[in-house]
Amino acid sequence: MRLENLRYFLAVADESSVGRAAHRLGVTQPALTKGIQRLEQDLGLPLFERSAKGMTLTRVGASFLERVHLIALAMDDVVREANDIRVGQAGKLRVGVAPQFADELFSPACADLIAQRPGARLEVHTHLNDALFDMLRRGDLDLCIAGLEDRAHAEMEQIPLFPDEMCVGLRAGHPILSRPNLSFRDIAAERWILPGRSVVARRRLDERVAELGLPPVNVVIEWSASIGHRLNLVRNTDLLTVLSLRLVRSEAGRGLTSVPLEQAVWIRQVGIAHRKGAYLSPLAHRLIEILLEHSLHS
Repeated sequence: MRLENLRYFLAVADESSVGRAAHRLGVTQPALTKGIQRLEQDLGLPLFERSAKGMTLTRVGASFLERVHLIALAMDDVVREANDIRVGQAGKLRVGVAPQFADELFSPACADLIAQRPGARLEVHTHLNDALFDMLRRGDLDLCIAGLEDRAHAEMEQIPLFPDEMCVGLRAGHPILSRPNLSFRDIAAERWILPGRSVVARRRLDERVAELGLPPVNVVIEWSASIGHRLNLVRNTDLLTVLSLRLVRSEAGRGLTSVPLEQAVWIRQVGIAHRKGAYLSPLAHRLIEILLEHSLHS
């Protein structure tokens, strides 16, 4: 079984199209088609259903995909480890950073890393944590810095850096703040702008609402873009959102405040995540050490 055929299979499974997969890999469509056919002959099983709409995985193909993806990640790790051995401490590190931790946490640590490892190269992606975790699982990132899951994760190792208080954020002067005997039921009934349900901060809010036996909050805008866009809308409307309390108190949180209710504040852990069992380069290990050092003094 040839490795290039496995890569062809992964690309077609991802693109659902031979043409798009061939373009992505820089090969001809006939070469890719022959590769898939060889793979199916080796296995003695059909991996795709062909139709005018494209290529759809069979039930066997979907099961095979999970295994092949792990093989591809392992091969990438082997190649990267060999390159790191060849070039020593230099190399390329792929890091994902949630927007709210880019300036105060990652940038100073990155500056230290570059000063200590002048030959290093970094590829940095800034997204919310759901997108970062997806990239991590696919092997597109080596590390990500974000709010962590509360529970142990089957696919990821998590290294806590510091606790972060989350709160319900709103504009200063919001009418609800003058309401007597304000309760969580009152704020839950307001209109909200929130990231998608797969974002850790959103899930924490949904869990708190469920714990209190309340109906789901009224989400009028679901927006998983940069947090800056959300802040601007909250600042200029009566929408509520969920934010880091340190962000509300920073310059970026100008014009915003938090709901003064104990139930509207909760703790999450901020930290580093990487794929369980994945190869981490010396560069990755050094960045982790620097981040841990910075978190001790933050």
